[in-house]
Amino acid sequence: MQRYYPKLAILCSLISSHGMAAAMDQSGQSLLPFLEAGHYFEVSISAADPEVSGRTLGTRPDLVSSENDDYSTDNISQNFQYYSAALKLQLKPELSFGILYDQPFGSDLQYPLKDNGSFSDPALSKQGTQINVDTQNLSLVLGYQPFKNFNLYAGPAFQNIKADVSLRGLVYADLNGYNAMFKEDAAIGWLAGFAYQLPDIALKAALTYHSKIDHNINISENILGTPLLLLDETETKISTPQSVNLDFQTSVTVSTLLYSNIRWVNWKDFVIRPTQFGALSERTTTTMSGGIYTGGFNLDDYQKDQWSASVGVAKKWTQQWSSAFDLSWDSGTGDPASIFNPTKGYWGVGLAIQYSPEPDYFISGGAKYFWLGDVTAQDGTYNLPLPGVSEASKVGEFDDNHAIGYGLKIGYHF
Repeated sequence: MQRYYPKLAILCSLISSHGMAAAMDQSGQSLLPFLEAGHYFEVSISAADPEVSGRTLGTRPDLVSSENDDYSTDNISQNFQYYSAALKLQLKPELSFGILYDQPFGSDLQYPLKDNGSFSDPALSKQGTQINVDTQNLSLVLGYQPFKNFNLYAGPAFQNIKADVSLRGLVYADLNGYNAMFKEDAAIGWLAGFAYQLPDIALKAALTYHSKIDHNINISENILGTPLLLLDETETKISTPQSVNLDFQTSVTVSTLLYSNIRWVNWKDFVIRPTQFGALSERTTTTMSGGIYTGGFNLDDYQKDQWSASVGVAKKWTQQWSSAFDLSWDSGTGDPASIFNPTKGYWGVGLAIQYSPEPDYFISGGAKYFWLGDVTAQDGTYNLPLPGVSEASKVGEFDDNHAIGYGLKIGYHF
């Protein structure tokens, strides 16, 4: 009996990526390439073409005017790409080593310049609100197989992060014109996990934990070019979130594979509050509350942790051609959501095709369509312990949005 399904596992991972996941989750941090048999190398590129638009909430009298009846944001999401690569070496029957590169978290939003001035500044800077975040991870993984079919693995993760944020528009009131330039920073975290495999039936179950990674970043802050110096300059601590991946697959027939992934990301504990922004927000809340509340608010945070799941089936049709189909879901991080990510999760459907000219290498391509969840956007003050603030912080409605993702992967067993 000829078994086709080992190569199908590689195809499945192509359309199980998390390119439009909640908050800034991007790559999905998969360790599956490390669990391939023998020596293995792959490189992939993913891209997304999102359409995210909304409109200013009409119940905010400070954001609407009889002089302007167009309160749409137009499309705020930029097309983006991210890359990943993996090298796995089976040094001995019981010892393996891997190097994995990915871009786990990212964001690229730009609110267009609009006459309504809600999320942009047509008068002074002539710019819209912008958010750009980029991370890169390099993980070194050592695996130990104490007995057949069982694999323990762990290793350090080196992470680089940089970002820029510009706040524009009436929704930010006194913070209109705020700019923050996050200087590039590198820090170290770790990952660990275990896997159980039965190659004869393509059974694979893997549980992987990625630690949070603490960055201490120097941030240059100003208001329309005028430096903000309310406090002495100090580094801002930002921790990219911890996460857990559970992967499972098994054969249905000799040429058909069933697979699934469940992912949890701890966004609820993620906070960005630059030093000067924090001081300015404290002044704002002190004035707004008449001294009742002086604690300020964050530049960005999330209400809930993210959960996501996918389930799919892969089929090998011939020695050269295979295909995969999956359904996926993402919980989002709460409603209302941050202006920096005004969606509430998604439902997605993906299709991938793989061509293997020879048994030891392949090329895969796939596409995925995302129905993005409707959400109300809030300006960052939603959770303040003041009466009426939660409603007053709601600034926009974002609905009927979608995205299309694409992926290309090349792999080689040697």
